[in-house]
Amino acid sequence: MAITAQDVNKLRTMTGAGMMDCKKALTEAEGDFEKAIEILRKKGQKVSASRSDRDAKEGSVFIKTSDDNKEAILIALNCETDFVAKNEEFQNLGEAIATVAYDKKSADVNALLAEKLGDLTVQEKITELVGKIGEKLEISEFVRMTGEAVVPYIHAGAKLGVLVSLKGVNGKDVTEAGKDVGMQIAAMNPVALDENSVDKSIIEKELEIAKAQIIAEGKPENMVDKIAEGKLKRFYKDNTLVHQPFVKDNSKTVAQYLDGITKGLAVAGFKRVSIG
Repeated sequence: MAITAQDVNKLRTMTGAGMMDCKKALTEAEGDFEKAIEILRKKGQKVSASRSDRDAKEGSVFIKTSDDNKEAILIALNCETDFVAKNEEFQNLGEAIATVAYDKKSADVNALLAEKLGDLTVQEKITELVGKIGEKLEISEFVRMTGEAVVPYIHAGAKLGVLVSLKGVNGKDVTEAGKDVGMQIAAMNPVALDENSVDKSIIEKELEIAKAQIIAEGKPENMVDKIAEGKLKRFYKDNTLVHQPFVKDNSKTVAQYLDGITKGLAVAGFKRVSIG
């Protein structure tokens, strides 16, 4: 059957696919719009598979927070180029996926990909956009956080996002304090909340490095362990959140800054997600 320009435009409006892709799909489907849409989706799946070995190091973070600020989710949607990351369709898809993740209380990335987004699953929506833009897309991070107050922070360009869970809120509005701590985490990239939260492998590595430095400096062997412990304490001060000097006032640690906002206010947890 003859495929008219009106048919092509209709399918293009329905799917957002390119004009020639729509014409080819309609021709193959003999004018059946549902079959044509399925053909376009299959094209997307083929593109996705053919680009599976490509690096998707660009993209954006998207955050959805509850009205009472006690729960938030953060997703990172990756693509191959910054041009696509700024594309309106990419941004709209990221926002829609974040909303689904929040509303459906998805357990993990795999569960999120299986959730419905309109008539399609999240995975099918991603595949559909892959077919249109020709780049690999993937959800690289998915974080859900709850607490007395969960404050989001998105760094300029949306390439880096932070969620901060605060405790000891005492009914105060701690949004600004949370954003200050989020900015601290974005800038200083702490390895953990405090010394008790540092991974054992990191501690072992730091002690190993410290001891090698001390021995190279010719310090007495019986002093090596003691000096290494001192260096480890310095590492905690520089690299764990609560002990770091606060970026807006180096005379205070982050813990002291928060306690000064309202007595007992402290960080319960945090997550930092960076694109690339």
